[in-house]
Amino acid sequence: MSPAVVGRRGLTGNDAVALAWRQINPDVVAAYPITPSTQVVERFARYLADGEATTEFVPTESEHSALSACVGASAAGARVMTATSSQGLALMHEVLYIASGLRLPIVMAVATRALSAPLNIHGDHSDAMGSRDAGWIQLYAGTVQEAYDLSILAVRVAERARLPVMVCLDGFTLSHSLEPVLVYADDAVRAFVGEARTSGYRLLDGQDAGPLTVGPLALPDAYMDFRRALAHAMARALEVVAEETAAFNAHFGRALPVHLETSGLEEADGALLLLGSTADAVREALVGTSAGRGGIGLVRLLTFRPFPAEAVRKALSYVARVVVMDRADSLSTLGGPLGIEVRAALYGQAFPPAVTDVVYGLGGRELRPRDLERLRTLFQEAVPGPVYLGVEDG
Repeated sequence: MSPAVVGRRGLTGNDAVALAWRQINPDVVAAYPITPSTQVVERFARYLADGEATTEFVPTESEHSALSACVGASAAGARVMTATSSQGLALMHEVLYIASGLRLPIVMAVATRALSAPLNIHGDHSDAMGSRDAGWIQLYAGTVQEAYDLSILAVRVAERARLPVMVCLDGFTLSHSLEPVLVYADDAVRAFVGEARTSGYRLLDGQDAGPLTVGPLALPDAYMDFRRALAHAMARALEVVAEETAAFNAHFGRALPVHLETSGLEEADGALLLLGSTADAVREALVGTSAGRGGIGLVRLLTFRPFPAEAVRKALSYVARVVVMDRADSLSTLGGPLGIEVRAALYGQAFPPAVTDVVYGLGGRELRPRDLERLRTLFQEAVPGPVYLGVEDG
């Protein structure tokens, strides 16, 4: 075990994120409570009350105000964090674009949850997927350990890429579930994240010489240049995430996957591809079992934005069929957001695998044995989808 690891503790996903925040000790946290992310900030506030962190905590009147406060603090050169879910992330939507457009390295924990209506407080990926094109890097945890690890990694990624980062953990399935977590020494965490690399962001601290405009009006002759620069930064972020993940693994003696992890692809004829904590149940039930001529493998993405197209193409290069499991629906008639991205990544390949898009688990619906069996049968069927798992006849 690495000397950076001080022991193993039972933590929920929200506890793990709050612990990472305490160890990082950001300059500012601004937040407004919403289920199932509330406990992140509750736990962190307890650390503050106990004198275990020195962060300036700003309780706001809404999630829109919370992210607005984060934007102001980050623009002044502060290291900033927040947390939200569902309607809270939707209420932040306007400000998401301002944070990314100003290239501010804010880190946000998103305990992913269904969107209203109808009202549902349980986990799916609809909220984060609704913000997928807002210019934020999106990292998806598959376990509580990864929620902890990614919360630490995200600081380095955000400050180096000069982009905000969402650390997404499945609502309730991870946010409220207790798992054993390898915990790192405070000194090791602070040595990894280092001093805030935000000197280039001190837009509002008065240290810059001469007049300064923040968030200026950009007319047609200039606006597209700004957006192209943001697109370039997002493309470069793939390399940043990979390099910082390697640095994280070396520092803590870990093996956090870079962009994606695979299981059982060596002998597989088909593969399941998905995000988040469902991977454990699918791996246990289906990976290595028969899918017609060959077996079933698994690809789980950790990085969704920027989309790791080349890594996905390489992982799927030897399989004949891919079943993409989407825990959100685009309502475009083309399936879920992940399925659309996978098809785009595979387009133009000489011999691309056939892709079936499956929408599942909306509003926290569990995978049942018959749903897992239905997934298996999709490898023998030429069904492009979308297949709404468990409600195909509804």
